[in-house]
Amino acid sequence: MNDHYATLGVSPEATPQEIEAAYRRNALERGWEDGFWRELRDAYDVLSDPEERARYDEQRDGARLQPAKRKSHNPIDRLFPNLPHGWRVAIDWVVTIAGAVAIVLAIKAWVVNPYRIPSSSMEPTLHCARPGTGCEADTSDRVLANRFIYHFRDPKRGEIVVFHTPPLAKVKCGAGGTFVKRLIGLPGEVWEERSGYVYINGKKLNEPYIHADRRDSQTLTLADIPPRSTMTRIPHNMYLMMGDNRSSSCDSRVWGLVPRKNLIGEVFATYWPPSRISFH
Repeated sequence: MNDHYATLGVSPEATPQEIEAAYRRNALERGWEDGFWRELRDAYDVLSDPEERARYDEQRDGARLQPAKRKSHNPIDRLFPNLPHGWRVAIDWVVTIAGAVAIVLAIKAWVVNPYRIPSSSMEPTLHCARPGTGCEADTSDRVLANRFIYHFRDPKRGEIVVFHTPPLAKVKCGAGGTFVKRLIGLPGEVWEERSGYVYINGKKLNEPYIHADRRDSQTLTLADIPPRSTMTRIPHNMYLMMGDNRSSSCDSRVWGLVPRKNLIGEVFATYWPPSRISFH
């Protein structure tokens, strides 16, 4: 709706005489402009008639007071414009919570996932909780594993890895599922243990993470690892895992090698308890 007062250049409180004078002045000054003469005439016809002016003022005031409707960016409002407010709020909460849960699950599935250390096989690098056998802490360490790293690069020796155990682990260790161990042997290598010390391709492996009182005294070769007498080198896409607590670790020496497809991710941090927060 055109603002007739603005067209004439007068205020809404203008008297009939002021409206008449404004009309004549604009007709002389701007009447020649294209299209302006019709706007000027319409404005004068409405404002010079008391009844027409009253109706126009009423419409004008209502339009001015009516708040402009903003276009909602909420997809629920756009899909269901007539949905009651209570239902809209409830659906907003449901969608928000569902979205948050989906994000958390996606992060756990593809990015980072927490794990608890249940046994003493990685002591003292990673603690389990007493009264478990060999455990040194009151609270089990909680660690974070990077679940996507091995999609972009090969696993490296010395990394602490979360992985799904081979079926034989449940038989030999009394437990299976998900283990946390240190990756020691890589595909194509010759592994052996001599009196508790690891040798890779005939060279003694430097293992600063092993405490002297945690070593065992075993002497083994790949031929002693299940399936026995079948390997001289670690096969392609297979890995040998060992615990840092060698004298109390049920690992690849007992239940065999781990296929790459079983690797979940690299442990990169301990986040609980607070006194144990660290990066690996």
